[in-house]
Amino acid sequence: MTDARLLLCTCPDETAATRIARALVGERLAACVSRVPGLISTYHWEGEVQEDAEVLLLIKTTAAALAPLQARLLELHPYEVPELIALDIADGLPAYLDWLRGSVRVSDRPHARS
Repeated sequence: MTDARLLLCTCPDETAATRIARALVGERLAACVSRVPGLISTYHWEGEVQEDAEVLLLIKTTAAALAPLQARLLELHPYEVPELIALDIADGLPAYLDWLRGSVRVSDRPHARS
């Protein structure tokens, strides 16, 4: 098992997805955020079945950055209850995992607000 994490997060549109991706990478909370457009989500919300087009974010980060990243995502995301699911990365190309770890910085300083 590694300390690397893959987070899944859906966004309502490309504008929100890009803004969140740039903030998380720019603030060094994520090494990389890939945006996957064309997602259709079907879910229950406020007693009804909803269906919406969304953009999926694949967020690559570390276990140490998970809590501050989650807090920042709640500030940035337009949804009342954003989806954020963290998956452990069991293994991967060692050079990539080293790059990921070196790209993420966790500090006590407050993050810039968007």
